[in-house]
Amino acid sequence: MVEHYEFGRIVIGGKSYSSDVIIYPDHVDSDWWREEGHRLSPVDLWDVVQAKPEILVVGTGYSGLMEVPKETIRYLEENGIKVLVYRTGEAWKVYNRLRQEGKKVVAALHLTC
Repeated sequence: MVEHYEFGRIVIGGKSYSSDVIIYPDHVDSDWWREEGHRLSPVDLWDVVQAKPEILVVGTGYSGLMEVPKETIRYLEENGIKVLVYRTGEAWKVYNRLRQEGKKVVAALHLTC
């Protein structure tokens, strides 16, 4: 579960991270980097698709500057993954709620911008 988020920092399971993360059911990928920086493309989410979550919650940053193009959403939906997009300040709360509801959920969270 995510305990805290502020610009550039997130606390997950008691551990603090200062780089963008993908939270899987069994681990946190803190080495996540996007091919085009502030644009989320299908290639950035290959590992997410392999994990086969029901839902992907995308956090677009503190101010919401990371773009999630329609083709990326379409790619995920074609792979059976529902996509929810929020600014990161809201996304982590949605992720926690869905996880508490027992959903198989993954979160991809941009921590700055």
